[in-house]
Amino acid sequence: MKYQMLKDMLMRDIYVDFIREQIKSGDKVVALEADLAKCSGMIALQKEFPDRVINTGIAEQNMASVAAGLAAYGFIPFIHSFGPFVTRRICDQIMISICYAKQNVKIIGSDPGITAELNGGTHMPFEDIGVLRSIPDILIYEPTDNVEFKKILPQILAHVGPVYVRMYRKVPPSVYDENKDETFNLFKAKVIREGSDVTIIASGIMVAESLEAAKMLEAINISAEVIASPIIKPLDTETIIKSLKKTKAAVTAENHNVCGGLRSAVSEVIVENYPVPLRCVGVKEKFGEVGKQAYLKTAFSLNAIDIMSAAKEVLTNK
Repeated sequence: MKYQMLKDMLMRDIYVDFIREQIKSGDKVVALEADLAKCSGMIALQKEFPDRVINTGIAEQNMASVAAGLAAYGFIPFIHSFGPFVTRRICDQIMISICYAKQNVKIIGSDPGITAELNGGTHMPFEDIGVLRSIPDILIYEPTDNVEFKKILPQILAHVGPVYVRMYRKVPPSVYDENKDETFNLFKAKVIREGSDVTIIASGIMVAESLEAAKMLEAINISAEVIASPIIKPLDTETIIKSLKKTKAAVTAENHNVCGGLRSAVSEVIVENYPVPLRCVGVKEKFGEVGKQAYLKTAFSLNAIDIMSAAKEVLTNK
């Protein structure tokens, strides 16, 4: 494969390269696809390793059950489909066959939220985190960019237990410099910009928007601290509370329904530990629709300007 900068790669290629390495190393990693190997980039691996990359067809519930059975025999299955199809469609299988049975299955849900773009409302998961967050023992992770994703995949593999990953298939906004020695912890959020007036807690594509919002706020003398929180369950309460004790105001930014996702998780932390005013940027009582990402960010109020407005508003309630 021709060398290219991490920031220019499709995120799905980071995933495919990782699975290839694990299969070649002799580990017990297997990959299952529900007839979306072309979309995930796994089609080449199907031909290369036909006994380790399995297409179950358009049968996501069966795919989850097969993965649970493989895990029971010591394999480590990675299953993939579009976000709504590996969460709400297979929720019972995740609950019973995977989590209740304590099976070590990794679930990759691609095209989270508005990144589904032209696939439209039926394929646009705004509820996937909310669907899974109430299930015991499942870890929920949304990588910030390619640099983080590449470094966190070995930790996801090493973690014994179910993991759900919201994977952006295309080239994600770049946040981290691959030439710097960045370290990541599967269970930790990361303060990526220091500030003193308001804390912005963001996940996925909204981290880059939050950094842009922080620059806009700086221009009007508001100091915003930005926390990238790829780990949504279990939430890194320590990092968040430490920041809130400094700023005493919070904004959440997520490419997901504000009900059940990052905003809900952060709200629970705030109420139970350190009450401060909170505003949220995210999807509010809407279904998805067809469109390109630039249009959808505006349609669902997911731009830096929306985060800036929420920050200015929350400061009036400090």
